Amino acid sequence: MKKRVTGLGGFFFKTQNPGQIKDWYNTHLGLNTDDYGCTFWWKDENGNKCSTQWSPFKEDTKYFEPSEKQFMMNFRVENLVELLKVLKDEGVTVVGEIEEYEYGKFGWILDPEGNKIELWEPIDAAFL
Repeated sequence: MKKRVTGLGGFFFKTQNPGQIKDWYNTHLGLNTDDYGCTFWWKDENGNKCSTQWSPFKEDTKYFEPSEKQFMMNFRVENLVELLKVLKDEGVTVVGEIEEYEYGKFGWILDPEGNKIELWEPIDAAFL
């Protein structure tokens, strides 16, 4: 099997007022925020352009369910389909079905403490 996690894809958290929080981070920390939060651009060891997303969500979002936690991590992975099969065989709780978009595939798991983790097989060329 290839590598499992290749990097941090994003950090998502709940907040009472996402717009106000994005403005605060823009003003005080210089994050270049937009409707989705802030995208950090970087290059991997092979020089490929990659991104990591920082996103505040409304506190009543259903996107983190079934987790009741205030945050969700997103990890970049190489082969989502294969990895989810292996994780399921290892007894890890897989949540929902794989979703595909022009920028990659997404799948979700729960850790032992109920934290929802989003796994992302990116198509970084979609951002070029």
